[in-house]
Amino acid sequence: MTTPESARILVVDDVEANRDLLSRRLLRQGHVVEQAEDGQQALDRLADGAWDLVLLDVMMPVLDGIATLTAMKQHETLRDIPVIMISANTELETVVRCIELGADDYLPKPFDPVLLRARVGSSLEKKRLRDRERERARRMQHDLEVGARIQRDFLPDALPQVPGYSLAARFEPAREVGGDFYDAFRLGDGRVALVLGDVCDKGVGAALFMALFRSLIRAVLGTQRVPSADDSLGDLERRVLAVVAATNDYIATTHGRANMFATLFIGALDPASGTIVYVNGGHEPPRVVSDAGGVRAMLPPTGPAVGMLPEIPFLAAHCTLAPGEALLVLSDGVTESRAPDGALFGDDAADALLGEPAPSADALLDRFVEAVHAHAAGGAPADDVTLLALRRD
Repeated sequence: MTTPESARILVVDDVEANRDLLSRRLLRQGHVVEQAEDGQQALDRLADGAWDLVLLDVMMPVLDGIATLTAMKQHETLRDIPVIMISANTELETVVRCIELGADDYLPKPFDPVLLRARVGSSLEKKRLRDRERERARRMQHDLEVGARIQRDFLPDALPQVPGYSLAARFEPAREVGGDFYDAFRLGDGRVALVLGDVCDKGVGAALFMALFRSLIRAVLGTQRVPSADDSLGDLERRVLAVVAATNDYIATTHGRANMFATLFIGALDPASGTIVYVNGGHEPPRVVSDAGGVRAMLPPTGPAVGMLPEIPFLAAHCTLAPGEALLVLSDGVTESRAPDGALFGDDAADALLGEPAPSADALLDRFVEAVHAHAAGGAPADDVTLLALRRD
């Protein structure tokens, strides 16, 4: 049985005297030692359980040291076992080749006990460090996978069904977790909130703030007074502005040291009229697509990114969707998607996709996602890709 300082070591040499000598010295150091007479026998032994180190002779019958080392480095589980080559002084050129193939060190014959202890100890310590790094990476990967599941839970399970409209969204994070988010939910008065945001930066930090932004927007809207049916458009504008202002001030005041902000589009749809009251906080301008195809209007920013400074003034604006028209909101991960040669997807390509009408919001987004994937040609995405589409039937 190994202890925290001991290791399971396989000694591979066709000379019995060499095997016995190395085994005795390693046993005195507290290690668990087993033997193999040639490379093929070594590979069979290595397939049985976990090993910490292999002492491998260069010249052997059946399967020599080079062939054995090559087979180990090509094996999924054996490649990470450190190997010390055993060599005579006349075999140094072969040892160099073994080092190039992935061997960690070499031990010359005849065996010096001090050198044996030093090189075995050095190889085992490097293995322990690698094992700790792999375990740390495994835990981090597990945490990221948990974070990705939690982040998906922050996105709506289903989008609201609005009579006379089709509503769809797509979300593809560039990493396990992302900084983009979208949302759509009823406001309690028949109107529907539409939200798409892009938190600066990427990775875990952006994902944490994504959850914060989304939760603030939901919470503030949930605590606001629901307007009566005859409330004017100005009341709805004030309601949307209040949400943006409260979110902005909280982020900037409470988390100002983090220097995190988000570009944000938040709108409120009145299904009866097709009017959308919105605030565009520094976000990529959404497109209003005509019923015949093509971009009818762009919705430029009505204020800066949200969360940069407290008490920033924002303005509300509104647009109206006629029957057959659609609103497309996207993150800059779409237009800044890169091809293998570095070329950006760009606004022109995005607008070209809108030249033909789409029968539904889903069909429109499928068209965009397919085009972005084709542009990237299988390359890793540089940023999150998020889209939200609303089409009036």
